[in-house]
Formats: sequence, structure tokens, C-alpha cells
Amino acid sequence: MASEENRLLKRLSDPATRRQTFAELVQRYSEPLYWKIRHIVIRHEDANDVLQNTFVKAWNNLNAFQGKSQFSTWLYRIAINESLDFLRRQKTIVLLRSHADLSLADRLMADEYFDGDAMQARLQEAIASLPDVQRTVFNLRYYDEMKYSEMSQLLGTSEGSLKASYHLAVKKITAYFKRTD
Repeated sequence: MASEENRLLKRLSDPATRRQTFAELVQRYSEPLYWKIRHIVIRHEDANDVLQNTFVKAWNNLNAFQGKSQFSTWLYRIAINESLDFLRRQKTIVLLRSHADLSLADRLMADEYFDGDAMQARLQEAIASLPDVQRTVFNLRYYDEMKYSEMSQLLGTSEGSLKASYHLAVKKITAYFKRTD
């Protein structure tokens, strides 16, 4: 896999093969990136928008990629940062909305792309109530089963603080379920 990635990176540096190679990378990473983003932003449409922004940002910054990490790690970092930026922008919009809006669980159950049940919708609502960093760490650990060492490299944070964030997230989710039962 590493040799395949090295071959693709060499092709990316060649202007004659750059577009085709980037298209191959988009094909390779679209689905896993989509699901990482979807776990953070929740809605299908939002995840698609953030995914598109991720690839646009990666394309525009290809010259900035220094090869100090794997290309996939670089893409995941862009995707997570784009997801968190999206959430920050959404918080501003949500503050302006009426409290009469449907709960996240109700919106998810009405979403034709959501394939979970009511319990999954409640879990998503609990996760959405977490602060951005805790939500991201929880999603990476719970859904992607990512090791803390990988998260540390991806997020640029110590393993200890990631473990603490995950622990706090689990406690808050547990408390959420106790409150809503």
C-alpha cells in the first residue's frame, strides 16, 4: 500500500499526470472520507458538501503537501478541519433559529439517507450535543476504531488529551441517555 501511495505521489508531482492521478485519489478516498465527515456533521447533504470542499482544498494545496505524513492522513486532516469549520458556521446559524425546530433525532428519522433506527438517532443526538473536539474524538474511536496514536498524528494532539476527551464524551453520552430515558 505504501509503495502504491508513493507511485501515486510521484504521478501527482508530474503536471502531465496530475489531474488523472488526483481523480484516482478522489475515487479511492471518497467513501472513507465521506463516512468520517458524516459521523461529524450528521446530515448526508452536509457531508457531501464538506467532502467536496475537502477535495477542492486538497487540490488547491497539493504543492503544500510535504510528504511528512501519508497522503491519506493529510486528506483526513483536511476533512476533519473542514467538518469542524462547517460545524462552527452551523452553530452561528442555529443560534439564530427558532427553538421550534425538530430535534436532531426527528430530523434524522425523516432523512431518506438515514438508515438507522430510533436508538441510533438518539445516539446521534447525544453525540451532536458534545463539544466539537469530543465529538470528533468519539467518532474516530467509536466508529472508525482508530488508535489513539493515529488520532494523535491526525489531530496534532497528545494521546493523553485524546483519551481524556474520549472518556468525557462517553460519560456525557451515558448521562444523556439517563436523562432522556
